[in-house]
Amino acid sequence: MLEWIVLNKELLKIFYLLVVGLICTIIVLKSHKLFKLSMHQGIRYFRNAFFFYGIAFLIRYFLGALYHQGNISSVYYGYAVNVLFEYFLVMAGFFLLYSLLWKRFEDLESPHLSSLLNPIITIFYMMALVIVFLDFIGQTHNLMFISQIIIFAFAIAISYKNYLDNGTKGKFLKFYFIAMVLSFITWTLNFIASPIFNWSQGILMSVYGLNLIMFILFLYGVVKITK
Repeated sequence: MLEWIVLNKELLKIFYLLVVGLICTIIVLKSHKLFKLSMHQGIRYFRNAFFFYGIAFLIRYFLGALYHQGNISSVYYGYAVNVLFEYFLVMAGFFLLYSLLWKRFEDLESPHLSSLLNPIITIFYMMALVIVFLDFIGQTHNLMFISQIIIFAFAIAISYKNYLDNGTKGKFLKFYFIAMVLSFITWTLNFIASPIFNWSQGILMSVYGLNLIMFILFLYGVVKITK
């Protein structure tokens, strides 16, 4: 089975991209509709997270494919794709975390505040730039991995507390918590696999699988709550 997966990994990557892209699109549209109905600020940041995830995967697998297949040979193009992919991925993680924290920093009665450009989000933009810049200088993704591991460790604790506080009323929070745990495991595997296993194909496919399950869980939760 593993041999078949390795032999067909490029086709599986395309399938993975299409599925993740479709899931992100559905989540963005449904969560935007839910925000319009509820005016809940956290939903806007949750929506933004998947908007940024969608952009990141679009950059990585569509624009990146042009470089890896030799259609564009400029090494600077390859650098640009990696930098943009990492930047949007890091920002998506920040948005997910902030969707749990926004009440601590914002007026509950201020729905007019931009969810893409406000003081806290601007700090996240700057932090993401620093992370990406340092990774680019060092030609690694280590700071991205570490930042996301930290982000999702906090997100696990917060989402679990929210789930306990809401009990049976917070059914979506259960999926949120499980998805956060899977995200944490995925980023940890990414961090370990790179230097230790040199991106073993088996580990890489496992990461893709966990990522897909995480996105599906978020989708299931969003679809369930919008019904």
